[in-house]
Amino acid sequence: MNVKIEPSWAEHLKGEFEKNYFAELTAFVKKEYEDGKVYPHPKNIFRAFDLCPFEKVKVVILGQDPYHGEGQANGLCFAVGEGVRVPPSLQNIFKEIQSDLGKPLVHTDGDLARWAKQGVLLLNATLTVRAHSAGSHQEKGWEQFTDAVIRALSEERAGLVFMLWGNYAKAKGAHIDRTKHLVLEAPHPSPFSAASGFFGCKHFSRANEYLTTHDETPIDWL
Repeated sequence: MNVKIEPSWAEHLKGEFEKNYFAELTAFVKKEYEDGKVYPHPKNIFRAFDLCPFEKVKVVILGQDPYHGEGQANGLCFAVGEGVRVPPSLQNIFKEIQSDLGKPLVHTDGDLARWAKQGVLLLNATLTVRAHSAGSHQEKGWEQFTDAVIRALSEERAGLVFMLWGNYAKAKGAHIDRTKHLVLEAPHPSPFSAASGFFGCKHFSRANEYLTTHDETPIDWL
């Protein structure tokens, strides 16, 4: 199957594209786009991969579903389109960054492409969603595909940082090889749980310290 995804990812995931579940997933997603509004725009479904090639990945942040409101989803987890109001979870992520690093943000827009281009894979478990219908594309095959992404990174790379926020992300990242990678876990940054341990987790400074000790350039989170 000819999937329009960044070449290094196409090479590492080519086995997935040949499986029956991916053909069924593709047919489902195509029909959903034909029948009504689906987010993100088709060109942005694999944006997280396009901005962050396989060998460039340093940090992986796991989300669950794309945002399902108009103009929000842009192919990067927790991120929103340029000019769109920053949603509560991302506001809390920004608060923790400033608290953790002790500096104000230089960039306050929610696009987050600036992180992706530095090696942060902003990966949702499900890469598409029907407008105004949260979770509508779950259990259609995307989770199997993104599990394969995590497995490939865990097995074929070393010295990565995985940030798992909330029970869903923790469960999805349960099989990451922790002898080769740093796995950071905390509650989800949503307003319902951020105060129970996301605030104060210091994941951003801890990630940069780990990258530095592995001779990698740290991420400019600001």
